[in-house]
Amino acid sequence: MEIFTEKMGNKLEIVKLNAFCELNSNQLPNKTELFEDVFNKMDADIHATKSQLPRYHNFSSITQGALNNCHGDWYEWFLAIAAINIHVTQKTRYLALLLPNVSQFDVTKLYGSEILTLINDLKCKVRDTVDVEFISSNPDFVIVDTTQCAVNFNTPISQLNPPLIKQIQELYRGFIGKCALDDIVGYLSVKASLRPDRRLQIAHEGSLMKALYAHIQTRQWILEPNGLKYYAASKSVSDADRAALKTIATHSLITVNTAPQSAVDEVYEIDSLKSAEAALLSMLNS
Repeated sequence: MEIFTEKMGNKLEIVKLNAFCELNSNQLPNKTELFEDVFNKMDADIHATKSQLPRYHNFSSITQGALNNCHGDWYEWFLAIAAINIHVTQKTRYLALLLPNVSQFDVTKLYGSEILTLINDLKCKVRDTVDVEFISSNPDFVIVDTTQCAVNFNTPISQLNPPLIKQIQELYRGFIGKCALDDIVGYLSVKASLRPDRRLQIAHEGSLMKALYAHIQTRQWILEPNGLKYYAASKSVSDADRAALKTIATHSLITVNTAPQSAVDEVYEIDSLKSAEAALLSMLNS
């Protein structure tokens, strides 16, 4: 498989899907192998491939920024595969589904028409009343109840190929318009690495998703809701990261009827397929 595509101006773009499969020999790495080691080897193979192909010698170098961009997607794909394998082998009721960017799909559209109407009404009211926009991003994963909508994977994934990854990326489509409020039990934000700005994004996203859940719960007169969980994960998590992500969900400050909530319920260090499976099982059982 070709792992490069040629762009204007003597630039090469990495074909992420092909590189992910080709550079892993179309197989998942050992469960205990660190993702950092896997990515470092893939980076080295990308540089070697470019240098060994004469037609690419006049093209500019592959930058570390371009490689880091690939790492983010590759990390998500490894976790999405681990989530499916856990669902298949452990026969879990819930599954963490990979989501696209909000510019491609708004996660709220997973809800049925009644809830989606409430969300759209909220967006219109805040815009028309006080000229404020309800702007949100998609978490990387949504944790859904598969009772009403089965996922067509019957055996664990061990072989990698681009059509398979595309199938995994499209799984969320089977749940569009089918989720009741408590069919979505949580979200997972995934970062290959954490920086202060990324920590702020995670906390903001968690706080906003929980506030939206509380709004829907109130509009539907649900007196004892199950609640919504929001998790974060990265290849490496420091004490400073954990401390920063303990910030409060802002909507829980305005009522004394319930205890304050954290924007992020748990932060997981996921640095291998083995730790991914352990973290996902923890999320699905909490």
